[in-house]
Amino acid sequence: MRRRFIPINVIIIAGLLVLLSLGPDQYKPPKEVMGRGKTLFERECMLCHQPESPDKEAALHPTAQWVFGTKKKLIKAVLNGLPDSAQMNENTQGNLMPSFQHLNDEQVSDVLTYIRNSFDNKAVAITPAEVKKVRALNARKAKKK
Repeated sequence: MRRRFIPINVIIIAGLLVLLSLGPDQYKPPKEVMGRGKTLFERECMLCHQPESPDKEAALHPTAQWVFGTKKKLIKAVLNGLPDSAQMNENTQGNLMPSFQHLNDEQVSDVLTYIRNSFDNKAVAITPAEVKKVRALNARKAKKK
């Protein structure tokens, strides 16, 4: 009787696939990122985006609509600001969001990751590399003008 052996390369590939599937929980950003993000949110965003805001509709709903949209669109909104409320929510009037170009890539990623994983939200983190990419696209577009 002849024994059959599983080829070693099949075992190695199967093991690698198992290890890759055991990556870190994508919905649990590191505590340091969440701490920095919370500090930035309180300093930069909370004046407008809080339940005690004079206009609750304007303060809360546009954020919720954008948080789970594409990462690129959310990053662009923070970097470029929003010129009028029509881009945020048809029902919101008179509010605009300033540009936060003064924040570096890590700060933008920290605050957006914090927003995407707080207030009962759960979403994949935004990385500094993603912010850098959007910032570079903005710079290229600005040069073309």
